[in-house]
Amino acid sequence: MIRVLAFDVFGTVVDWRASIIAELEQFGNQQGAERDWAKFADRWRAGYVPAMDLVRRGELPWTRLDDLHRRILDELLRDADIQADQDDVDHLNRAWHRLAPWPDAVDGLHRLKERFTITTLSNGNVSLLTDMAKRAGLPWDCVLSAEIFGHYKPDREAYLGCAQILDVAPEEAMLVAAHPSDLRAARDAGLRTGYVDRPLEWGQPGRYRVPFEPDEFDVTATDLVELAGKL
Repeated sequence: MIRVLAFDVFGTVVDWRASIIAELEQFGNQQGAERDWAKFADRWRAGYVPAMDLVRRGELPWTRLDDLHRRILDELLRDADIQADQDDVDHLNRAWHRLAPWPDAVDGLHRLKERFTITTLSNGNVSLLTDMAKRAGLPWDCVLSAEIFGHYKPDREAYLGCAQILDVAPEEAMLVAAHPSDLRAARDAGLRTGYVDRPLEWGQPGRYRVPFEPDEFDVTATDLVELAGKL
């Protein structure tokens, strides 16, 4: 019996790339700067895992994702030779709070919420996830973040912490994600797994797609509406 659905957010529920590119284009217009903003967005996202690894290795103390994003952004702006007012950079860094949902996400979450407790389980910090939910209309029952557990996914503590804080056994919780590596870590921690296909996460179908076996996860779906139907 599954009681809790815990959702990865970036890429699974929200279209981070298109949202960030749009914010960067607006920023560029304000600054009078023309750059390859799609490439800039990809590089910003690519810095995400190495930055979290600094925390895992103890080279940085616990640092929330907003602040890791800002470290990466400052470096990218220097590399792009863009000098901007700090208030403008702060606003740009908070673009991750303003990500738009995939077209199926809100409807699918409402359907799933009728039967299950639905929560985030994201590396985004709590304020980021809360702002995003309020702006995008994401109807979470609960907002859980790596920030609460002091461990970024795929650390085992994040998955088990989610089950513990919602008072369910690990096998009564399912991680829903578009990323096989996240799902494999959740499975190794004892959670059930639901894969949602997001072929356009990186802009082009199949770009950076990670292969997996057809029956590797408990449920696979093309979007959250189909996932609701299957569950």
